[in-house]
Amino acid sequence: MRLQKLSVILPVYNEVDTLGEIIEQIRAVELPCDREIIAVDDCSTDGSREYLLAEAARSRDLIVLTHDRNLGKGAAVRTALGAITGDVVVIQDADLEYDPRDYTRLLRPIQEGRSKVVYGSRFLGEHKAMYFWHAVGNRFLTLTTNILFNTTLTDMETCYKVFTADVARSIKLRSNRWGFDPEITAKILKQGHRIYEVPVAYNGREFWEGKKITWKDGLTVLATLLRYRLFD
Repeated sequence: MRLQKLSVILPVYNEVDTLGEIIEQIRAVELPCDREIIAVDDCSTDGSREYLLAEAARSRDLIVLTHDRNLGKGAAVRTALGAITGDVVVIQDADLEYDPRDYTRLLRPIQEGRSKVVYGSRFLGEHKAMYFWHAVGNRFLTLTTNILFNTTLTDMETCYKVFTADVARSIKLRSNRWGFDPEITAKILKQGHRIYEVPVAYNGREFWEGKKITWKDGLTVLATLLRYRLFD
């Protein structure tokens, strides 16, 4: 596949302290194509929206979309997907846990025609040690995905999900919050796509740094997996 433009989707909710650095990192990656950054501010209250709008006013590669109320990461990704003009999409968190220098590795299987969907696995790459129960929860939810959908993923909950624009447009997403990851994974697998995994670096945040996910979100993920296996 000849890659012409990469669309980087950047969901943002109260990330003003890291926004400048993550945008700089995205721009610094050497790519064989053009790029666009589509940031969706999900009703931030810490100045993130103002920062993004000011940055977009002085640059051509940043598109800023906004929500008037907080809807969740899934809703932000869905909003961004409606605005993409690239032929491949990558989802990028704004909190510096994931390193954009991994884009080249993530894009290679698509460029070489091996898959239309690539996930970056934190468990295959170098990573900062996770909280024990977070790791257990991630592995349990990934195992559940593998059982339900007859696959062998190592990291279903990864942020780094990369897919071609035609795959993006073929999937109608409904989940607004933490149900996004299991929903898109379930629908990709039910369409018959084999997900290609590559190792990526991971530098997990501490709770005092703003990490937001809790065990209750894991229950949402589990319920979403079961729902989309059985009913949609």
